[in-house]
Amino acid sequence: MPNPHGTPIWYELMTSDADAAQDFYTHVVGWTAAPFPGAPEGAPDYRIFSAPDGEGVAGLMQPPEGGPPPGWFSYIGVDDVDAAAAKIAASGGAIHMPPTDIDGVGRMAMVADPQGVAFYVMKGASPKDSTAFQRMAPGHAEWNELVTSDDQAALAFYADQFGWKKDGAMPMGEMGEYSFLSHAGGVIGAVMPTPPGKSPRWNYFFRTGSIEDAKARVEASGGTIQHGPMEVPGGDWVLYATDPQGARFGLVGSKG
Repeated sequence: MPNPHGTPIWYELMTSDADAAQDFYTHVVGWTAAPFPGAPEGAPDYRIFSAPDGEGVAGLMQPPEGGPPPGWFSYIGVDDVDAAAAKIAASGGAIHMPPTDIDGVGRMAMVADPQGVAFYVMKGASPKDSTAFQRMAPGHAEWNELVTSDDQAALAFYADQFGWKKDGAMPMGEMGEYSFLSHAGGVIGAVMPTPPGKSPRWNYFFRTGSIEDAKARVEASGGTIQHGPMEVPGGDWVLYATDPQGARFGLVGSKG
């Protein structure tokens, strides 16, 4: 994938029940799901969620025994996976899965930032740009929000690793600032301090239509609304939710 170094290029749900998760997200977000094309016989079950425009946005899999609890992860495109993983470790992060090749997919490593938040770095094998993250596109990832125990350290870390820049901030009173992140000429998300009693994590938001209709679909499908819907700068509305297996995710939409 020739996207610039530091581009969010893929999203992935690891879950305890792939069939139930597929039913939930295809109904709630409007994705279609299909097995990974070209997978060799006997390969682990890996499914692709595609947006209404037919472009792949995310993967779905059950983790190996002893793997992480249900949750969403992102893949950040890099020019050199080995160099990126080594730099992350040298900067106080960690390597959870060393650089690994997957035929037809690319090379990747699972890492964590110095505050312990996990994500992947990847050099994709596809000659096409990834459009998994594409703001304002229905069904695509819309926002990447890092909730962290040290927002200033996180801003410096991700700037050094991926060239992300702080692009303004919104004051949140005693909570500090909601710092916007830009990359390659566009805003990709934000960083904020961890609220009391919460753990550092990435929150990923996907674009839908009416936020009220999306809320109803989440609840009717066995999910739980954690916060919202609430209006955000620019006129969009967002909600935070968990799916029936406990994975956190967010949706962005319009009020109508």
